[in-house]
Amino acid sequence: MGNYTVGLVGAGGIANSHLPAWLALGVDVVVFSIDGAAPALVRRHGGGRVVDSYAELLAASDAVDICTPTFTHRDLVVEAADAGKDIVCEKPLALSEADTAQMIEACERAGVRLYPAHVVRFFPEYVAMHRAVADGALGRLAVQRFLRAGAAPAAPWFSQKELSGGLVMDQMIHDLDFARWNAGEVTRVYATESPSLREDGAPEPVTAQVVLTHESGALSYVNGVWSRNAVAFQTRFEVTGDGGLLQHDSLANPPLAFNGTADEVSGFQPSTPFGESPYLTELREFYHAFLGGPTPRVDARDGLAAVAIAAAALRSIETAAPVTMDVQR
Repeated sequence: MGNYTVGLVGAGGIANSHLPAWLALGVDVVVFSIDGAAPALVRRHGGGRVVDSYAELLAASDAVDICTPTFTHRDLVVEAADAGKDIVCEKPLALSEADTAQMIEACERAGVRLYPAHVVRFFPEYVAMHRAVADGALGRLAVQRFLRAGAAPAAPWFSQKELSGGLVMDQMIHDLDFARWNAGEVTRVYATESPSLREDGAPEPVTAQVVLTHESGALSYVNGVWSRNAVAFQTRFEVTGDGGLLQHDSLANPPLAFNGTADEVSGFQPSTPFGESPYLTELREFYHAFLGGPTPRVDARDGLAAVAIAAAALRSIETAAPVTMDVQR
């Protein structure tokens, strides 16, 4: 396996979770970042080789892992597909259904695989909850509630909806994807977003709620917060069926309690447990699929569905009206 090479594109926040995972899998890694941050990333994690261009990265790689800002995803994925490379791409795959579909079509045309990094499907507490739902332990699913809250990302592009999609598309897409994975296809979306204003006009905080009606009749309430304060990241879920209830709160039941202030990482990214990193679990599953192994638990069509739900939520926010989804078979 040591002869397999992954090209890691980008050296920002999430690359600090992906690079050590790839190194733990024993693959060779080449790294390119347009902002010149790749050398520091490689030094920080003690592995990887920096290259000077995306073309050089593609030439050296068997697969590509795209960890760049969302608005760059489409072109990078299409170019990697045209070069015949299997691809992991950070969520959301793109900012629109049309761009996401174009990416999928490029990969299908080239005969390569595309997997979206919906890492919440790999966090152990969410895995346990999904297994309970799938096994029928909660009976017929009725209501799901999800919360994902933390400090707003510092990079300026996150606050520009035309570049990131904002809170709903960038952060809440994790729970929109998970809600669909649990309860099935979504037929209706209603969403609200409530930025309050400080005296200087900056949003403090940005909050949103998305209500999903599933084809099964279940309802999902997905809440998100981007705080301008240094707060610890929090996730919470409550899943109810006619046979029981299952709930989790990351702050009420943390793997490690520390009485202090949040740092730059803990404010906008969930902590990982003492066991294996979910990022390692995720990338191992994708890697084995690249080598001809089992199909991963999330694929490009799931990524497209998540983008479609988030895009519908943004349309609902703009129009203050529910949006009906076209369920694809």
